[in-house]
Amino acid sequence: MKRQDFSFELPKSLIAQYPLDKRSDSRLLKYDRTSAEYNHHQFKSIADLLSPGDLLVMNDSRVIPARFYGTKETGGKVEFLIERVIDEHTFWSHIKSSKAPKPGALIHLEKGWVVSIVERDDDLFLCSVVGQLDEMLHQVGHMPLPPYIERQDETLDQSRYQTVFARHNGSVAAPTAGLHFDEEVMEQLKEKGIDIAYSTLHVGAGTFRPLRCDDITDHKMHSEYFTISDALANAVNQAKADGRRVIAVGTTALRSLESAADSGKIKPCSRDTDIFIYPGYEFKVIDGLITNFHLPESTLLMLVAAFIGYEPMMEFYRIAIENQYRFFSYGDACLLL
Repeated sequence: MKRQDFSFELPKSLIAQYPLDKRSDSRLLKYDRTSAEYNHHQFKSIADLLSPGDLLVMNDSRVIPARFYGTKETGGKVEFLIERVIDEHTFWSHIKSSKAPKPGALIHLEKGWVVSIVERDDDLFLCSVVGQLDEMLHQVGHMPLPPYIERQDETLDQSRYQTVFARHNGSVAAPTAGLHFDEEVMEQLKEKGIDIAYSTLHVGAGTFRPLRCDDITDHKMHSEYFTISDALANAVNQAKADGRRVIAVGTTALRSLESAADSGKIKPCSRDTDIFIYPGYEFKVIDGLITNFHLPESTLLMLVAAFIGYEPMMEFYRIAIENQYRFFSYGDACLLL
C-alpha cells in the first residue's frame, strides 16, 4: 500500500489544543468488526461496553519534562527534545538550532546547568550533563507537547499530559489512550470484574516522525524500549487460555504485546522494539484496542487499518470527522473490537 492511501482531510478545528475539564467526559466511537456497527458513546461508559473477565493492558510509562532551552557560547539559541535517557547523566536528543552544535560544544541552560554535546548520529545528538539529569529536568524542563498542539506548555499539562496510572519515568510523549481514564472509571472497571495489567513502553519523539516514502513497506520504524513483566505475561497467557479478551489500551501497549508474542504466547522481556504493523499483519494476542484518533498518513493509522481493515478504518474516520470528534493527544477515543 501507498502512504497516500492513508490520507484524509482533517479540519484544523478538530485538533484538540486543550484537554476537557474531566478526563472521562471525552467521547468514544466504537466499532465492532463482527457486527460492522459504529456506535457513539462517552468514555465514562467504557465499563458498560466491556465484559467481565476482559483483560485491559495499559502502558504505565510516565512522561518526563523532556523539552528544555539553552544558549550556545556564541549566543545562539538551542531547543532540546530528549529522545531517550541513557543513564542519570547522558541522553540522546533532538536539537533545534540555526546551526547544529558540534561535538565538544557547551550549551548553557537556566539555573546554571550546562549540557555538553558528545557526538552526533544522523538527526540525534548524544549529550551529557554534570549533575543529575532528573534534577535538571525538574528545574528547567517543560512538558513535551506534540507539534500539533500549537501553544506553549502550561501548568495544567503537568498533570493532564500524564495518565493517572503512570509509574515509570521515560516517555517523551504520552501514551494518550490512557489519558481518558480517571479514578472513577478505574473503579468501575474493577467492580465489573474487568482485569487490568500494565506493560511499560517509553514513547520516543520518533512517534511523530512522518513517513517520507511512498511505499509504506520501505519505512523504517524508530525503536522504543519496552518491558513485559512475568506478571503481565502470565495474565495475558491465562486470559488467552481461558478464552477471555485481551484489549490493549493504546498502540504502545499493543506494540509491546505483539512484540513479545511467540505463536500467541507472551514471553517476559525487556528490550527495544521497532515493530511496524500495517495491513496484512496477523495479530497474535490482541482482541481489542482503545486508542485516540491519529494523524493522516501515520504509522498508527496503518496499525488501526491492520486491526479492523482498511475500508472500515476509512469509514470510521469519515464518521468521526462528520460528527466533530476531537483528534490527537487531547482528543476523543475509539474502542475497536
